[in-house]
Amino acid sequence: MPRLFIGIELPEPVKDLLTHVRGDIDGASWSKRSTYHVTLRFLGDQVPSAQVAPITTALNDVRFESFELLVQGVGRFPPNSKRAARVLWAGIAAPRALDTLYAQIERALIPVGFPAEDRSFHPHVTLARLRESRPDPAVDQFLDHWHDLASDPTLVDRFVLYESVLAPGGPQYTARAIFKATNN
Repeated sequence: MPRLFIGIELPEPVKDLLTHVRGDIDGASWSKRSTYHVTLRFLGDQVPSAQVAPITTALNDVRFESFELLVQGVGRFPPNSKRAARVLWAGIAAPRALDTLYAQIERALIPVGFPAEDRSFHPHVTLARLRESRPDPAVDQFLDHWHDLASDPTLVDRFVLYESVLAPGGPQYTARAIFKATNN
């Protein structure tokens, strides 16, 4: 049973930028360059193989036109600075088109057994996961230093159904299906 998610692949210049922002934070496990993406929807750790074809068919019905987004700023989860950060991320600034694409994907997945998410969509790129369960001044310094991070605009003309295999060296992503914009 595959581990699946839907995401947007980022181009090499954006990956270069994100690789450059890595900091010196104890207990941080920095994402590998090859894994940088924007998650649109996590489908699960063990999706029945028989469900892959219906998911792909449902996503084929999603219609969108290409749009631009950019990486902008950094942040943390949880957002409350009184609690220890667990994830550091780079934010995504995008037009309404990204929210529309997300909503269409959510609607397309409902008939194939994936109820709509009960939390709001917060597009981001995971930079690091933190193992420490205490506040760390290095995290605050990282956030202050990179608060004005910004990439050039990036064209989004497709989204991808990915399979993720968790391995000792980090996750390995394989595109199971690619869905292109209608104007592409």
